[in-house]
Amino acid sequence: MAYLSDIEIAQSITMRPISEIAEKAGIEDKYVEQYGKYKAKIDLSLLKDKKNPDGKLVLVTAITPTPAGEGKTTTTIGLADGLAKIGKNVMVALREPSLGPVFGVKGGAAGGGYAQVVPMEDINLHFTGDFHAIGAANNLLAAMLDNHIYQGNALNIDPRRITWKRCVDMNDRQLRFVTDGLGGRVNGVPREDGYDITVASEIMAVLCLANSIADLKDRLSRIIVGYTYKEEPVTAGQLNAHGAMAALLKDALKPNLVQTLEGTPAFVHGGPFANIAHGCNSVIATKMAMKMADYAITEAGFGADLGAEKFLDIKCRYAGLTPSAVVVVATVRALKMHGGVPKTELGEENLEALAKGLPNLLRHVSNIHDVYGLPTVVAVNRFPTDTEAELNLVIEKCRELGVNTVLSEVWGKGGDGGVELAKAVVELCEQPGDFQFSYELDLPIAEKIEKLVKRVYRGSGISIMPQAKKQIDQLTALGFDKLPICVAKTQYSFSDDPTKLGAPEDFTVTVKNVKVSAGAGFIVVLTGDIMTMPGLPKVPAAERIDVSDDGVISGLF
Repeated sequence: MAYLSDIEIAQSITMRPISEIAEKAGIEDKYVEQYGKYKAKIDLSLLKDKKNPDGKLVLVTAITPTPAGEGKTTTTIGLADGLAKIGKNVMVALREPSLGPVFGVKGGAAGGGYAQVVPMEDINLHFTGDFHAIGAANNLLAAMLDNHIYQGNALNIDPRRITWKRCVDMNDRQLRFVTDGLGGRVNGVPREDGYDITVASEIMAVLCLANSIADLKDRLSRIIVGYTYKEEPVTAGQLNAHGAMAALLKDALKPNLVQTLEGTPAFVHGGPFANIAHGCNSVIATKMAMKMADYAITEAGFGADLGAEKFLDIKCRYAGLTPSAVVVVATVRALKMHGGVPKTELGEENLEALAKGLPNLLRHVSNIHDVYGLPTVVAVNRFPTDTEAELNLVIEKCRELGVNTVLSEVWGKGGDGGVELAKAVVELCEQPGDFQFSYELDLPIAEKIEKLVKRVYRGSGISIMPQAKKQIDQLTALGFDKLPICVAKTQYSFSDDPTKLGAPEDFTVTVKNVKVSAGAGFIVVLTGDIMTMPGLPKVPAAERIDVSDDGVISGLF
């Protein structure tokens, strides 16, 4: 049987005008700024004007990712469509895809099969220009910083201690480490430099955590771009850059409204990576979804040890959000990979490998349920090769933890395949939760890291490198020690070693660098070999993407 590709499915659906979707969501026309027929930005005044009680917030997260895929975004969209099928008033709040992964290995991030947000081509490519605005604001700050040094350096900035990098929304390893400012005195000040991918920019995190334009400006002004010769921090506010940066970001701060294949309203806004930033869509979009629907369904990047942890410990803490329920997505295929099965053999029944990989799922479930105190359900994203014996083993092991397991078939059936999950989520939302964070803010920086490693990753402790120890002491002296922590680590393991699959124990996490994102309001803890500028693979997805004479795009997935 020949399956349609994601883009072929998306192009086979007749989309409804975005004005109809806004009306369905209860958003009056005065708040809607249309970007063509099928996309719109929603004015920030909607949040101030609407006095409705907030709806239930449901987080969708997943097991530790593998090349077999988990389908977290697909499940999030299918769950929302499933809730709509059973008559619930629902909205989705997702992150925007980054061009780097779209053209690289991972592909797009608009869902898959019959659970997608559309227009998927636009969402996966330029969309409404938010990422371009973020890149422009980031690079304006970089230009003003280097210009300040060139024009006399009144702030006494040490060029060797500049921490701010330029960015581009593309996987481009050639730009990781560069030397710039060459060509003589009139062409700048020579120094070693480098680029980040746009989603790793602190401005992306700032945009996603800001509550208003005033809050955005305040956060932008606090961004630290480097240090003086006396080791004092220098901020964007001291460079007088924050006003112009906010002007570039004025429209990007407004959430983007689109729709699922089944016409469920969806916000797609912001896109920080969860292995290097906090991995969640914008606070404003989440709050709008909660204000306009009885159920707001959102997701956080990578496994629950990354995206969900940061959603709960950073985003919920800053935004005052309390989730009503959490869905942990898993696949039998991915769990077998955690049990040691190569990707080429995942189609064969293997209960032994599944049993070996299941502790990964159970640890994520236990964290959400026991560490954070939230009602939890497991969604098994069903594949045709899954056997009844394998599915029953997953159900049985989750039941031992007191957690319900529901089969999800949203990829092939859309909302109809998410009805059972939707019913389970509705039931879960009525259960009492006892939401708490995994660490307290008033702990010293090192103790916060250690508590997170022991409670969530289940490691035995941390090893702090001498450079990181010096950085922690400096940040403490500067008064940043009460901020939450944002750990940058591999997404492929609970540990900082990507080869440790499943549910490793007795490992130590090595803290290599610690820096502050003062605008975003968190401390970034770098472990393992984390790159803020990925590269393209040997055969990039970009090689398969094309556009016909009549403007129809093909090859996106």
